[in-house]
Amino acid sequence: MIRALRLLFLALPWLALPATAEEVTRKVLTFDELKGWESDNHAKALSTFLNTCADMDDPDWRALCALAQQEPDAKSFFELFFRPVVIDNRSRPLFTGYFEPELDGALRPSARYRYPLYREPNVSKVSNPWLTRREIETGDYMQGKGLEIAWVDDPVELFFLQIQGSGRIRLPNGKVIRVGYGGSNGHDYRSIGVELVRRGIYSVHQVSAEVIKNWVRRNPVEGRELLFHNPSYVFFRRLDNVPAEAGPLGAMNRSITAGRTIAVDPKFTPLGAPVWIEKGGKTPMRRLMVAQDTGSAIKGPQRADIFFGTGDAAGRAAGRLRDPGRLIVLMPIQRAFAMATDLAQ
Repeated sequence: MIRALRLLFLALPWLALPATAEEVTRKVLTFDELKGWESDNHAKALSTFLNTCADMDDPDWRALCALAQQEPDAKSFFELFFRPVVIDNRSRPLFTGYFEPELDGALRPSARYRYPLYREPNVSKVSNPWLTRREIETGDYMQGKGLEIAWVDDPVELFFLQIQGSGRIRLPNGKVIRVGYGGSNGHDYRSIGVELVRRGIYSVHQVSAEVIKNWVRRNPVEGRELLFHNPSYVFFRRLDNVPAEAGPLGAMNRSITAGRTIAVDPKFTPLGAPVWIEKGGKTPMRRLMVAQDTGSAIKGPQRADIFFGTGDAAGRAAGRLRDPGRLIVLMPIQRAFAMATDLAQ
């Protein structure tokens, strides 16, 4: 799944810690209180909702999914059968972005394609933690065992592919293979972004994926050592059952949709639920999304990660996003009022 390791390279220290369960509030709103609701493309949101709603176990959700499959007017469907609920625990709201990397690679090694993506060896599955990143990449244990899936041309992009947990490899003939998370060596992730800040090379607000990549490339010897600072190593598997033109698999094991899928904390937001977002910042976003993914860095009821799509442009857009805002979950009507701790007047 694309969010197997969520992009943790920043681990920003100013993020508020989760509040206790006693501090969580749930307030029911009206649709008139959602900024920009009238102008959204509700049909796109409904289409995304249909991608995963059949996999929701609760009878309330399955009944609504059956109604959605009858192709109703999208806006009326949401307004008739849902109520917006703000779930809050006084933690700082934060929107970030994620994407599916696309690397250039080949199915056989060459002078250009020298950096392998590996399947997980059996010994790693039973010995956890296993070898560190440094030991895997500088030793010879992986050699001659037929564990290579493909070879790519950029070790820095490969490192970030491991952080994302999945991506696509574009072959020289133009064909594409998709790879997903296939296990790890069991070592805890250590943020190289935090390490750059600790060394005084950058401040917290300067660090981004592109900044880290550029620094590693400008400083190849020190850069390689910086990557070794993270002992965690991710293995992959081919995802041949996911068409190249479809989105990557999310936490619900279905393809996710650029611009309409978000990753959430399922402790507060049910996977598969529609979610209205009001993202601030330089490029405000008011849009109905669907919670179809999760991530280890996504904690709290007002924390969300927006999926931007595949490739470099999506990666740049996702990497720039770090904005405040508000997240509002659309819940089935009876459930919304039953869970409310502060009903709207």
